[in-house]
Amino acid sequence: MRSLIKTSLMSFVLASPLVVASGELTDRVEQLYEEQLGDLFLWFHQNPELSMMEFETSKRLASELEALGYEVSTGIATTGVVAIMRNGEGPLVMMRADMDGLPVKEKSGLPYASTATQVDWEGNYVSTMHACGHDVHITSLVGTARIMAERKSDWSGTLMLIGQPAEERISGAKAMRDAGIWETFGTPDYALAFHVTSTVPTGMIVADPAPYSGADTVDIIIKGVGAHGASPHRGVDPVLLGSQIVLGLQTVVSRNLSPRRPGVITVGSFHSGTKHNIISDEARLQLTVRSESKADRALLLDGIKRVAENMGRVAGLSGDMLPEVIVSEESVPPTLNNTDLLAQLRDVWSDSLGEQVFFEEERLGMGAEDFPFFTVDPDIRSVYFAVGGTPKADFEREAAGGEPVPSHHSPLFKITPKPSVTLGVEATVVALMDLLQE
Repeated sequence: MRSLIKTSLMSFVLASPLVVASGELTDRVEQLYEEQLGDLFLWFHQNPELSMMEFETSKRLASELEALGYEVSTGIATTGVVAIMRNGEGPLVMMRADMDGLPVKEKSGLPYASTATQVDWEGNYVSTMHACGHDVHITSLVGTARIMAERKSDWSGTLMLIGQPAEERISGAKAMRDAGIWETFGTPDYALAFHVTSTVPTGMIVADPAPYSGADTVDIIIKGVGAHGASPHRGVDPVLLGSQIVLGLQTVVSRNLSPRRPGVITVGSFHSGTKHNIISDEARLQLTVRSESKADRALLLDGIKRVAENMGRVAGLSGDMLPEVIVSEESVPPTLNNTDLLAQLRDVWSDSLGEQVFFEEERLGMGAEDFPFFTVDPDIRSVYFAVGGTPKADFEREAAGGEPVPSHHSPLFKITPKPSVTLGVEATVVALMDLLQE
């Protein structure tokens, strides 16, 4: 796929600000990877840190950006980084990269696999891993920063680069906004971000209208009446009631949402009891809820409350004994690209990287992102895209019955760093150069 991109870059359109010699951008980015970015990726990969604990990651990212001449501010919302390069009159354009790793023990078999450990938020000693590719994002951010600093004569305006903490806990973007970054550094005219994905071949870009769904974290506390396991008639069993609630929740999507509207309610955790022969007096369910509009979100959350409370009534409970539904503040709206800006950048990427660069298959699943906290209230024209991280040969091997491509958040997760990082840099630079001409 790299040869296709390289060939297409040899025919940059004249309207592009990147009027360069044949393949110059690709050649420069690949040279930069060999000289710096490859080693930087390895450092980030082998030193992952948990959300809001990215102290060394933040320090290294800030150091790299400061060395390139950016005005760098650190410690924003604990570990956030903002780097500014002012280059004359023009728009303010933001590019964001998330920094945090996950509490996962890496089992990828890679020679550079992470062996890092860290004390987590509850005081547990855990293994840590970049099991979602954020090491690619921050490495590419440094590469983008380098190219943009080298080519200041090709653009005009202000470039804002953000190293964001705690995307995995969908809280870092909101925390940075709450810390007043727009008030301090200015509100961007445009905002960009990308994610590497193991489900797309290397050398390809995904640029869709709705990259990610909205997500809510919901807890249900189910109260019961404890009793001996041999005398269930003398209590109210919260395990039985919880099981009925779990089954009832499966009808909220299928019987309330239109069949062509996506939605997910998943019960990820069910806890109750301490011993085989004791009926406990409480059970707890933990849910993730996914939707793609405010109306659908309200419908699903209302449905969860309706099912939980009325199942409690079926069990004979009332008043303050009814199940309690708690919607966490860990909620995020759907990531929706600005349609006009998306069309504009798709044209730019097509002209610069070739029409074959786009991966157009239907999006599967309903993953969520906290990037929208940067782009709403006020609304900022934004595009969130993805770059492929897995060689095409791996998908062909999987289709033939071979080893499956590991998913994100898996201990087996891996991407191919060089084509992922370099395409991330190229696509970002091309987009920034187009936006920083107005």
